[in-house]
Amino acid sequence: MAKQTGIIKLKGTIGGISFYKTSDGHLAREKGGVDKSRIANDPAFQRTRENGSEFGRAGKGGKVLRNAIRILLQNAKDKRVVSRLTTDLLKVVKTDTTNARGLRTIQDGVMSSLEGFEFNLNGKLGSTLFAPFSTTYERASGDVSIDLAAFAPTVRIAAPSGTTHFKVVGGAAELDFENEASSFENDETAILPYNSANTAAISLTMTAPANST
Repeated sequence: MAKQTGIIKLKGTIGGISFYKTSDGHLAREKGGVDKSRIANDPAFQRTRENGSEFGRAGKGGKVLRNAIRILLQNAKDKRVVSRLTTDLLKVVKTDTTNARGLRTIQDGVMSSLEGFEFNLNGKLGSTLFAPFSTTYERASGDVSIDLAAFAPTVRIAAPSGTTHFKVVGGAAELDFENEASSFENDETAILPYNSANTAAISLTMTAPANST
């Protein structure tokens, strides 16, 4: 892969070279590769087909997850979140010890590896909110809570210059990767002043379906 420089940027194909634009700028690469029908049928490409199948499941799973919490992502500006999430979900797929290679799934993998995933590298939670918080989830009832002790916003929140107010938003989602479905519920505080006075204790509560798998 090569990067185009100069005033004139090309798009399309010339002499076997494809020119195209990405978020990283204008790039160029040589056309080529193995015929699609050969990959689909040749026994020599069995491992390629297995990898492609599992990568596809990871990609679809990422879409299910992003769609479920879309309300929480609407202000996030991270162009690489799709690829990063797919990469991490593929790691989850590879932890599936129930199914054979090529048939491994997200739901049979170890989901705990997603804990701490940042949906916005340009505004990481850990470098924005410095107030300690705790989360609880009761699977039997479906009750989910996020609790923060009282804190001084100007001390505990790294906000852009000129900030006058803020709010804290949380959400809980039930994800059905097999059927590409989900449910979601969120809660949020009122709009609070961004100053040095302590807030009241904050408790966000959501309810997911009871006894969900």
